[in-house]
Formats: sequence, structure tokens, C-alpha cells
Amino acid sequence: MSEQYDVVFIGGGPGGYSGALYAASAGLKVALVEMDALGGTCLNRGCIPAKAFLETAAVKRHVDHAGTFGIESSSPAVNFAVTQQRKQKIVAGLVGGIAAMCKHRKVDVLNGVGSLGPGRTVTVKMADGSEASLVGDHVVLAAGSVPRLIPGFERGGPIMTSDEVLDLEHVPARVAVIGGGAIGCEFASTFADLGAQVTILEGLPKILPGLDADVANVVVRSFKKKQIDIRTGVQVTGHTPNGSGGTTVHFGEGEHLEVDAVVVSVGRRPYADLLGLQGTGVVVDQRGFVEVDEMCRTGEPGVYAIGDLVNTPQLAHVGYAEAVMVVKHLLGEDPAPVMYDRVPWAIYCHPEVAWAGPGEDAAREAGLDVVVGKHPFKFNSRAQILGETEGMVKVIARRNPDGSAGQVLGVHMVGPWVTEQLAGGYLAVNWEATVAEVAEFIQPHPSLSELFGETMLSLTGRDFNG
Repeated sequence: MSEQYDVVFIGGGPGGYSGALYAASAGLKVALVEMDALGGTCLNRGCIPAKAFLETAAVKRHVDHAGTFGIESSSPAVNFAVTQQRKQKIVAGLVGGIAAMCKHRKVDVLNGVGSLGPGRTVTVKMADGSEASLVGDHVVLAAGSVPRLIPGFERGGPIMTSDEVLDLEHVPARVAVIGGGAIGCEFASTFADLGAQVTILEGLPKILPGLDADVANVVVRSFKKKQIDIRTGVQVTGHTPNGSGGTTVHFGEGEHLEVDAVVVSVGRRPYADLLGLQGTGVVVDQRGFVEVDEMCRTGEPGVYAIGDLVNTPQLAHVGYAEAVMVVKHLLGEDPAPVMYDRVPWAIYCHPEVAWAGPGEDAAREAGLDVVVGKHPFKFNSRAQILGETEGMVKVIARRNPDGSAGQVLGVHMVGPWVTEQLAGGYLAVNWEATVAEVAEFIQPHPSLSELFGETMLSLTGRDFNG
């Protein structure tokens, strides 16, 4: 007999587990199917482990420069096995926390592979070899994504994706990162700060494509100071193992690079492979994405898809937002669709990057008449105290008929802890606030967030800084 539920989630990553908990808090009977560990890629092989490594890199960076603060220390050694243990402890604690919350909210968690058939029937091949059948009044597909691969770079030995690199227990001496997007730049930053010789190989004309140009240029300059070798406009063609654990990467016009490890970081693809879907109206497009409307509804009545499975920004917090929207929708609460052009973005390399809304070039290309304000961190008192003065805050605002700055369209930041500072900018963009309105708000002193306030104030035509 099939067990009946109000809603069944297939996939226990950020979208799946948050949706299950949110639905349960609304009084619904919920099942959550996960074939691996709760938390999905983000918690187990993505956001959380990668940021744990980045924090180890930050600690080493601080110790390396402790002498400038008057703290005498010897040159630090990196015991990456301890870093790995610390990461695993953090992940295990968070996974256990999700399991505890599911138990507390009475969410039925099934450890197995879930596939969807007609009539919103979910067949679960359990990890113990048994099989279960669930029927949901609604079903939410949240199966996530997996790393994209490139020909000639099969996983194994020195060739790693973002999955395998997070299991390292040592810092390779020479690392090639294939792909200069957000994930690639985070790994490049991590290993460079930990003492590795790092080369980024990017096929496009610049790393971090899509970023505001001023922001991206700050990262490029900082990476060059770290002696990260950035090769853009090159295609990798293969590699030749050297017999001693490393390999020679071939790229460009006959160029080659001897390395001890290769991190393939060319994006992620949706993972609909095991969802079944035969006999349903769910459509998977040529790129592997499940097709949905603005409410994340698929072509099958009562079936939704969220997170990396659909063609929306591949961000954990977007999965959260879609999950909440879907639950509200199936409850008949008429939620607003997620505004994907205004979601917050964050890249945790050093220096950090964070933004919401369009950058300057994107705004102009969209035909908008804009006013731009930007201030560097080098004059910010808190940044000087921290010894972290690289970066800027940049605000893009709509130009009023009288030439003054009006509605805030985009806020872009690069520098110390900007991923924690973006909240004010995100709210300004999404509340469609004007520059004058935001400039009225008081920022604490001394603080990094003062720079956001000062940038807004400068756009009013008056300021007290420079």
C-alpha cells in the first residue's frame, strides 16, 4: 500500500529540506526522500565545506601578517588533515541538526532514490534494498545538480571536481583550476593563501564573467598580488599523467603546465537522471533543466521543481526562497514569484564579492539611464584597523529627470566581509528605495558598513568624505 502525504519532496538539499520543514510548520503531512546525506551538495560537498577551507586560509593569512599588528610569531605550518577533520565536524553537526529538526517537525525522512511516476506516485528504492511507495497531493522535485565535466579530464588521481577536492588532506604544491567562475576563484584563493602555486585556466576573455567590471578588476589585482597566474581566453585540450602523482595540463596553442592537482570547476548541471518521470507531464529540456513556470510548476498537475534542477540562479538561498514560495502556492496563499534579477549573490574568495541588482554595464545595456557612485575601502577607518583596505562599494541608481540619483538599482561590493554587509544593499534594491531615502539611515562608526552609507550620501550631491 502507498503512504499518502500532503507533499513529498524528492531531494534533501537546501530546497528540499527547507521546503519540508516549512510545509510541516504549516501543519502538512510531509515526506522527504534523500539518497545520500541530508543537506545535499551545499552542506556536504559545496558551500559549507568550501567556506570552512576558506576560513582556514584566512587564519593562515592573519598569522602570516601578525607581525604588522605587533604579534611576533613563527612561520605557520599547515596541517590540512586537521582542517579536514574540522570541516567534517562542522558538516556532521549541521546534518545532524537537520535530521533533528525533521524529527521534531514529524517529517518522514526516507533514505533512498525517489522516482516520480503517474498520479504523483513516488517510488523509493531504499538504501537497505527495500522499496516504498508514496503518493503526494503535491510533489516537489529538488534533486539538485552535479559538477559538469570536460572531455579528457575524467575524475581520479590528480583530476578533481569540487566534490573530490573537498576531501583533500594535504595542500598540493601546484594547482591548476580550470574555470574562473565563482567556485573556481574560491578554490584558487584558498590554495594560494595556503601556500600553493595556483594557475587559473579560463576559456572566456576574463575571470568572473558577469560581474561588474570595477568589482572584477579588484579581484584580478588582488589575485595577482597573491601570485595567482590567470590565463584567460585559453582552452584546455587534455593532460598527461607524469607517473609521480601529478600531471601535465595541455592548453592554448601548444602550452603546457606541470601540476600536482587539477580542479575542474566549469559549472554544475541539473541532476534529473534518476527522477524517472515516465508517464508524467514533467518536461526536461535539452540542457537537463526541468521546465517550470514562475511558480515553479511543472507540466504535471501538482508537481513542482525547485533549486538547481530548474534554470534559475544556482544558489542555496534561491532554493530556500523557491521552496517557501511553492509551499505557499500549494496552500493557496497566492505568493509573489521570486525576483531572480534582485537576489543576493556572494563569492567568498579573498577579497569577498557580494551584490544585488545589475552592475553598471548591465544597467546601461538594458537601456537604463543611471548615476553611479563608488567609494574605496582604503579610506575606511575600520578597514585600516583590520589591515584589509582592498575593495569598494559601488551603487547604481536610476537618473531622475533633473539629473539627480533616484531609485537604487544595484549595489555591488568587493572587500572585507562584504558578504555580511550586503543586507542593507539588498533591502534597498528590493524595496525600490531611493538614494535619498537610504542616505538618511545612520551607519555605526567605526564600521565597514559606513562605506555603504557614505556612497549613498555622495550620490545625493553632498557628503563629508573626500
